[in-house]
Amino acid sequence: MEWTTLAGTGIGAVIGVGSTLLADRVRWRRDAAERNHRERRDIYVTCLTRYRQAYEAMHTAAVADRGRDTLDTAVREAFRASGCDEVRESALICAPQELSDVLEDVYTTLRELLEVFAAGDPPLDSPDFQEHRLRHGRAVWAARAAMRRDLERRV
Repeated sequence: MEWTTLAGTGIGAVIGVGSTLLADRVRWRRDAAERNHRERRDIYVTCLTRYRQAYEAMHTAAVADRGRDTLDTAVREAFRASGCDEVRESALICAPQELSDVLEDVYTTLRELLEVFAAGDPPLDSPDFQEHRLRHGRAVWAARAAMRRDLERRV
């Protein structure tokens, strides 16, 4: 047998194995990037959804006909039951720093609303309350925009 045939067969095998390994690596990276993208999107959606649920639950507790003593407890329990603290931690761990800062802004405005709802002051129909609500709304919109930018650049 000639050595050139043997060498050609060996080189062909090396090229075949190498191209297969390279294709598998590219596919693995693409799948990992897609999985990461889906996980981030799910965390972001869950985070904003829980924040919204916390707001709605606190608002409902605040407008219910309660005495001053039970108002604070009801609003704080509504906030705790929403699960937004847990999802906030997940988002802060997984999100890039820019997005973590924006999510913290949303959480801070939500905590401010918690204090307003729990105190019952200012009244919910007052301009002061509306300013708190608008500040929270602006923070949510900024978070959505930052999430979109993050998800778009990762695709």
